[in-house]
Amino acid sequence: MIKAVLFDLDGTFADTAPDLAAALNQVLTEEGHAPLAYETIRPMVSHGGIALIKLGFNLSEHHTDFERLRLRLLDIYQSNISHLTTLFDGIDKLLKTLGDNNIVWGIVTNKPAWLTDPLMQQLGYDNKAATIVSGDTTSERKPHPEPLLYACREIGCQPSDCLYVGDAERDIIAGKRAGMFTLTALFGYIEDNDSPEQWGADAMILHPEEIEAYLGL
Repeated sequence: MIKAVLFDLDGTFADTAPDLAAALNQVLTEEGHAPLAYETIRPMVSHGGIALIKLGFNLSEHHTDFERLRLRLLDIYQSNISHLTTLFDGIDKLLKTLGDNNIVWGIVTNKPAWLTDPLMQQLGYDNKAATIVSGDTTSERKPHPEPLLYACREIGCQPSDCLYVGDAERDIIAGKRAGMFTLTALFGYIEDNDSPEQWGADAMILHPEEIEAYLGL
């Protein structure tokens, strides 16, 4: 019996790509570059600011301008963190169903707390989650299992009683290492060269409401 469902944030719980894409394109425009198509940016969003700057400027992390550009991206994003971001269709209904069945839920993300916390607050879900674990909450980040194990301790639940849902291979690796059931969110930020069928999740879903069927609710 699953007692808790934990979600990755970007690309699983919330569709944050529009705000992150807008932030990257603003930096590109400021630097005299042409903006990128949203469809080009979306698959990279789960990998954070470093990946977005690499995508937009084709620079290595060691380039003298890299950190300046990354910090500018995050500054713009922080100031517009929930302007275009919404929950994925079906998440709100799913959360209600979980509550009706006495199943708690939480967030485990690699996003740093200084971005996670205001986003969850502005979306109106910070006080509804049983736990929110950010990328800097513990000393390790996914694919290490520690953030997921920390979430279990917070909600008083065994990993074997938890389901973790994510849209990246590191999510599935972390969930499996923690001893949880795992679902791959195919509606999230999957790259064309990804092979989610090889990640080893217990199942793959095309819509959040499929979680209800997986849990037998």
